[in-house]
Amino acid sequence: MSELSTTSHPPVAAIILAAGKSTRMKSSVAKPLHTICGDTMASHVIRACREAGVERIVMIVGHQSDVVINALTELGVEFAVQTHQKGTANAVQAAEGLLGDWPGDIITLAADTPLLTAESVRALINLRNSTTAPMAMLTARLDNPTGYGRVIRNEDGTVNRIVEETDASPIEKQCKECNPSLYAFLGEYLWSALKLVGNSNAKGEYYLTDLVEIFSRQQKHVVAKPVEDVDEVLGVNSQQDLATAAAVMRKRLLNRLMAAGTVVVDPASTYIDIDVEVGQDTTIEPFCMLLRGTRIGTGCIIGPYTRIEQSKLGNDVRAIASWISYSTMDDGAKIGPYSQLRPGSHLASGARIGNFVEVKNSTLGPSAQASHLSYIGDALVGAGVNIGAGTITCNYDGYFKHQTVIGDNAFIGSNSTLIAPVSVGAGAFVAAGSPVTGEIPENSLVIARQRASIKEDWARAYRVRKRAEKQQQSTKG
Repeated sequence: MSELSTTSHPPVAAIILAAGKSTRMKSSVAKPLHTICGDTMASHVIRACREAGVERIVMIVGHQSDVVINALTELGVEFAVQTHQKGTANAVQAAEGLLGDWPGDIITLAADTPLLTAESVRALINLRNSTTAPMAMLTARLDNPTGYGRVIRNEDGTVNRIVEETDASPIEKQCKECNPSLYAFLGEYLWSALKLVGNSNAKGEYYLTDLVEIFSRQQKHVVAKPVEDVDEVLGVNSQQDLATAAAVMRKRLLNRLMAAGTVVVDPASTYIDIDVEVGQDTTIEPFCMLLRGTRIGTGCIIGPYTRIEQSKLGNDVRAIASWISYSTMDDGAKIGPYSQLRPGSHLASGARIGNFVEVKNSTLGPSAQASHLSYIGDALVGAGVNIGAGTITCNYDGYFKHQTVIGDNAFIGSNSTLIAPVSVGAGAFVAAGSPVTGEIPENSLVIARQRASIKEDWARAYRVRKRAEKQQQSTKG
């Protein structure tokens, strides 16, 4: 939204409603903890409040309260428990013990609106502070308002009442201005007005929306303003809603990257989380996943079918059809296709991991390469090392992990087995097919394989013998 006023206003607290049980989600996961683009729905709402300058946040919990509190406690919010879910007014009242003497404004919002932005939260705060009205609200004009409460205005544009759909008349249901449950209150009026809320409605619940009529009877105005982007107030009540919200958030995130110079070949098939950074002139090809905590430099080519999580990639990196997790690739490093960097891996400048190579908790020095069909685990590989196809580091003895060290410019022949703990000196040459243990001196050659023993015509005699044995067993049967 456009209202980004920095005009000073009283301190603001937020009450986030997260107590309900959503049966339509069809999930054992508490509704506020469902994830969207790398974070929980509740966390997205908390972040919007923080960025808007809200000083204190109280989350109302109920269903699976212990689980929700444990998941969100590190975010610096306070919690109040709604013991019995008797409606939104009852939920807000649960926070009175914490915010009953709050000196400033109090906003209320729902934990299932993850698309809400800090700009809109700030606009709500500014709207309340632009008037002496005890209550302000944001509304949404929807082509299809089914499922939402309707906002009924007075002739002067102030709000007369909010009617829940289950209680609305046929004429009221035709109103397309809806209530997304985003309110701001003068704190001194909120708690006394809540005590006047009744439950004479179809569900027998205490509705926060009844405060509009209560303030009207007290000759106090309620002001409202529509949000500019109705996507922001999308409430997530089902798995379908969750997928819809995720698509909207991904579009926002990708648009932000493209506006800064990233090339996204096909946004519709590119999946991105929050907290992802990508540099200019980097190309993201279709069917890539950039998960939270990913940092990618400039001039890279990523994808297709690449998944990157909590990793840092330098400039001019190539990552094709591979998985990279909690790892680092320096400038000019390459991986793929069909390879994996598991946690703790580091490819130095110019290093290359080719097809069907797995690296775990290892460092490959500058220009080192393992081009195909290898496993490198718990290894320290020097600069310029060549690791041949089929090479395996045997790092686990069934109880402990052990390290493999390969010095600069060593050559590891194909199908070698490095049995850790093992050290191959700089410039050493390991012959193909060698199992290697211990310490190999610098610039030496190690051949650890038997010379082939050839027994002519052995196979023919073997087959004759075995056929006879099979025939004998068949006769006995």
